[in-house]
Amino acid sequence: MTNSVQKTILDNGLTVVLKEMHHAPVASFMVWYRVGSRNEKPGITGISHWVEHMMFKGTPTFPNGTLDSLVSREGGYWNAFTWVDFTAYYETMPSNKIDLAIHLEADRMANTVMTPEEVDSERTVIISERQMYENDPNFQLSEELTSVAFRVHPYHHEVIGDVADLTTMTRNDLYHHYQQHYVPNNAIIVAVGDFESDDMLRRIEAQFGSLPAGLPTNPITRQEPAQKGERRVVVQGPGDTAYLTVAYRAPAAADPDYLPLVLLNAAFAGGSSLGMFGGGGSNKSSRLYKALVNTELAASAYGSLTPTSDPFLYTINAVVQAGRTLQEVEAALDAELARLESTPITEQELAKALKRAKAEFILAGESITGQAQLLGMTEAVIGDYNWYETVLDRLNGITVDDIERVRQAYLRPSQRSVGYYEPELVSE
Repeated sequence: MTNSVQKTILDNGLTVVLKEMHHAPVASFMVWYRVGSRNEKPGITGISHWVEHMMFKGTPTFPNGTLDSLVSREGGYWNAFTWVDFTAYYETMPSNKIDLAIHLEADRMANTVMTPEEVDSERTVIISERQMYENDPNFQLSEELTSVAFRVHPYHHEVIGDVADLTTMTRNDLYHHYQQHYVPNNAIIVAVGDFESDDMLRRIEAQFGSLPAGLPTNPITRQEPAQKGERRVVVQGPGDTAYLTVAYRAPAAADPDYLPLVLLNAAFAGGSSLGMFGGGGSNKSSRLYKALVNTELAASAYGSLTPTSDPFLYTINAVVQAGRTLQEVEAALDAELARLESTPITEQELAKALKRAKAEFILAGESITGQAQLLGMTEAVIGDYNWYETVLDRLNGITVDDIERVRQAYLRPSQRSVGYYEPELVSE
């Protein structure tokens, strides 16, 4: 990776990460807030995602409905997303128009308007969004399985929140969350593209530097206790397809075991891209694919590992083939996991996994927006963008002994939660 990244912390605590890329007259501007569903408690689950929606409702300077036209008129696009550890907003625009992004993000950091009418209107939108998700068996199974895997830590609930809270939260709840978390000392600006870093820093300071730092945010103290045995959950719902998910406890992204587990997943299940943006999915040459899909037990099978601030989950997922059973697929998976113990990942398999992971990770950061996303995610989740800058070198140092070590540490039956989605039989 290059060493062209410049990191600065302003007097008000705002972190600024800049990277020049001059191959196209384009720039991407992102603001990452260190707030997501892990910062929520019962009564306000889903509030971070809801505030994200409200941030598009305008300010006195940029009234509701004007920002879309302003950004698109300058040839740009913008969006936002909320996850368990963060909320992020971005604009990708011609580099000579990026001042609009700087201005609007500084403005809505401090001056977002949340009228009671717009809050109630958005309540309907978000509840409808959740109802749409509830039609997806994967969402239903993920929600139940995650709530079983986490009894204490706030990773327990989905990002979109629980219906009980979405129907009762008030405008004051939302505005207090905004005032508490949408402050410079809880934010990261990432700008990547065709600009001079010193000049970009001056422009950012001019818009953000006078904003008052907020109070320190409370740390997440409800850490998940040790799991003392396998947990199981069965979800029944509409459809004609069964789904299996096996979720193992996994380390946080900053843990030294995270990258070896990434490569174990890439070798065993075919997943890669380090669990970040882009890439991933299945691989027809992986052990998991051969054991479940080639045998016509499953229509698809893949592993998933996401970088998180606190320990989360490594999941192995399978879509059961018509005419086969969940029990058959689980038995075949268990047999393949046992074979992984008796016949560990080989040097050849590790080399293929490493090549795939590196290629898809590089592809994920090929665009200016992709670079901004990867830098922002690592700064938000791990607290140091250098994790992204140095990750390929560290991947090269991982051995088959490291792979076997993390297999023994994490792929233990006592440390997993097993989820079945069983389609309900519809009577004639």
